[in-house]
Amino acid sequence: MRRSFDGLQALTRHAMGHDPLDGSLYVFVSRRGAQMRVLYFDRSGFCVWGKRLESGRFISDWSRVHAGEMNWTQLKLLIEGIEPGRQRKRYQQTEVRNKPCIYAPLSAAMG
Repeated sequence: MRRSFDGLQALTRHAMGHDPLDGSLYVFVSRRGAQMRVLYFDRSGFCVWGKRLESGRFISDWSRVHAGEMNWTQLKLLIEGIEPGRQRKRYQQTEVRNKPCIYAPLSAAMG
C-alpha cells in the first residue's frame, strides 16, 4: 500500500464518489489484507492512520467484501481482528514454548 494523503484523497473523491472533507473516516485495506490505512479530515488538514499486522489479515474472505458504511464499533472490531459474523479470530497465535530460565541467587554467585 503506497498511497498516502493525496492518493487516498483522490481515490476517495473519484473512485468512491465521496467528499473527503466531510469529516468521515475512510478505511482502505491492502490487497494482501495485512495493512490498513484510515484517511480523515480534522478541520486543519488530512490525517492518515495506519496499521500493519505482523501475522494474520484484516480481511479473510475478499468475496464477501463490499464498499459501504460501518459504525464505530465495527471499525474497532476490524482493527482488533474480529470480523463480525465470524466465530473465530483472523489468526491463531503461535504457541511459545517456555524455555527454562537458569539463574543463581545473588548470594550463591558472590560466594
